[in-house]
Amino acid sequence: MTYNVEKVHPYKSEASKKEQVEAMFNEIAPNYDKLNGLLSLGIDGYWRKESIKALKPYRPEYILDIATGTGDFAILAKKFLEPKRIVGIDISEGMMAVGREKVKRKGLERVITFERQDSSALSFPDQSFDAVTAAFGVRNFENIDQSFGEVLRVLKPGGLFLFTELTTPEAAPMKALYSLYTKYAMPVLSNTMATEQRAYEYLPESIAAFPQGREMMLILKKNGFRNIRLRRFTLGIATLYMAEK
Repeated sequence: MTYNVEKVHPYKSEASKKEQVEAMFNEIAPNYDKLNGLLSLGIDGYWRKESIKALKPYRPEYILDIATGTGDFAILAKKFLEPKRIVGIDISEGMMAVGREKVKRKGLERVITFERQDSSALSFPDQSFDAVTAAFGVRNFENIDQSFGEVLRVLKPGGLFLFTELTTPEAAPMKALYSLYTKYAMPVLSNTMATEQRAYEYLPESIAAFPQGREMMLILKKNGFRNIRLRRFTLGIATLYMAEK
C-alpha cells in the first residue's frame, strides 16, 4: 500500500524520495540543530526526553535509532537508559557527521555508533535489538510498510518500537493556530538561518500528509505489532507511538 506522505517529495525532480531526502538533509545538516530548536520554539527537546523516558520500564540494552540525524535521540537514550550499545542509522552522511562530532565531544563513542543504512533494507540479523526508536523521521520514509517490516524483524520478541512524529492538531483553537504558524511564521524563521527554503516548505507538507492517530495505529497493527498506544504532546503538535513485537 502507498501512503500519501510517501508521495510528498522535497524537490520537483525525477529522483526517488529517498534520494531527495538524503540530498535535502545533507544540505541543511550544518544548521539543522539550531533551526530545529528555533522552529519548535525549543519544545522539541521536551518531546524527545519524554519519549525516551517511556522506554525505561523495558530496560533495553541494545537500541537501534532509525533516522538518527545528528544523534540527539541516541544521546538522550544513553543518558536516561544506560544501554550497552546504541546504533544510529541514517541515509544522510552530512547529518551523521554532525552527530559523530557531538558523540565524540561527549566521550560516548564506545556506546553510540553510526552507520549509513536505509530503514527499508537493514543489514542487521533477526532479533538484534531490544528497542528501535525514531524521532521525527518516519514521515521521510520512502516505504513505511517495508521499513516497519524491517523494524519488526530486527526486534527481539517483546521488544518495543517507539517513535515520535510531528502531527497536525485536530482540535480548535490549536488546529487554527498551527495552520497559521506553518503557513506564515515557519518560512520567516527558516529564512533567518539562511537555510535551504525548500526543506522547510517540505516540512509542513509532509506533516499534513502523514497518517496519524488511529490510522497510524492500524498501520502498525497491519505490520505485525501489538499492544499499540500513543501519547500526544503539546495539544497534538507531536505524537509518540509505542508498539511491541
